[in-house]
Amino acid sequence: MSPLSKKAQPAPVSQLLAPKHWPTWLGIGLLQLVVRLPYRVQLVIGRATGWLFRHINPYRRNVVRTNLTLCFPELGADERLQLEKACYSSLGCSLIETATGLWGTPRLFEKYGFISGLEHLESAAQKGKGVILFSGHFCSVDFAGRVLLQHYPVSYTYQEVRNPVFNRLIPRLRGKYIDNIIHRHNTRGFIKALRAGEVIWYAPDQDQSRKNSVFAPFFGIPTNTLTATTKLAKLTGAAVLPLTVERLPNARGYSLSIQPALENFPGDNEVADATRTNALIESQARKHPEQYLWLHRRFKTRPRGEPKLYPQKPRRVRRAKRKQRKAAP
Repeated sequence: MSPLSKKAQPAPVSQLLAPKHWPTWLGIGLLQLVVRLPYRVQLVIGRATGWLFRHINPYRRNVVRTNLTLCFPELGADERLQLEKACYSSLGCSLIETATGLWGTPRLFEKYGFISGLEHLESAAQKGKGVILFSGHFCSVDFAGRVLLQHYPVSYTYQEVRNPVFNRLIPRLRGKYIDNIIHRHNTRGFIKALRAGEVIWYAPDQDQSRKNSVFAPFFGIPTNTLTATTKLAKLTGAAVLPLTVERLPNARGYSLSIQPALENFPGDNEVADATRTNALIESQARKHPEQYLWLHRRFKTRPRGEPKLYPQKPRRVRRAKRKQRKAAP
């Protein structure tokens, strides 16, 4: 497994056993128990978890509402409210699906995973220049990833989270079934893997910073979009194949669809490439809007001169107030 960045190096076990981390360990234990339950029961628990999260985190609820208002202006207030509730239901299920991706048995992924288009992946991989499986941040990607690994070896990207317990646990658990985990900012690791002919699953639809990004439309909104897909394809000659993931209704499982390699990609213009890849993600998000990760502040970075679309995070507001009190005479 590729080494993580210094920032992402896990904390010592002794620190992770401190009382402040006990709630996290308790939650992990509960998730391991839930994974053992029947699949339909897991989804019921997931939907209930999403309902709870919607009510206890007003800031993120506001982010979801802002995103849905921006992206679906044609919907009425009642329709957007119903979509918001469906998004949280899907989000709660994704927590259980992530746990299943970590602790689930191969038989589970064989039973509930349906994949099409493997011939496109195999054809692209045979050229020996590497393959980028391109997708968006949809709620079921962790479960879908395990389904894909049942059929083909794939390298994955990883970015550290705030919780140090998860930072230590998740890469180690994924390392049991993934040969190569590459940190999101490890550009050399990406290039090395692709030049070695590996297949990488990459989802670039998150607002990182202005660096290595361009503004391209997403739901008709100028959106800060990473150019890594274009640059990696240019540097390595890797094929870029769109991958879609869908949670099927009535607890039937998950559908993965691998599309043929994009033609004439990358092009000569990074904005045109970003517009093209954003359109692919938008198309899937419009088909199943409740399954997209609207929790993310996708439109955080704005073109120069445009106002911010999201309120400040509560902790930043509290920090600013503390500074004001200290500065007061």
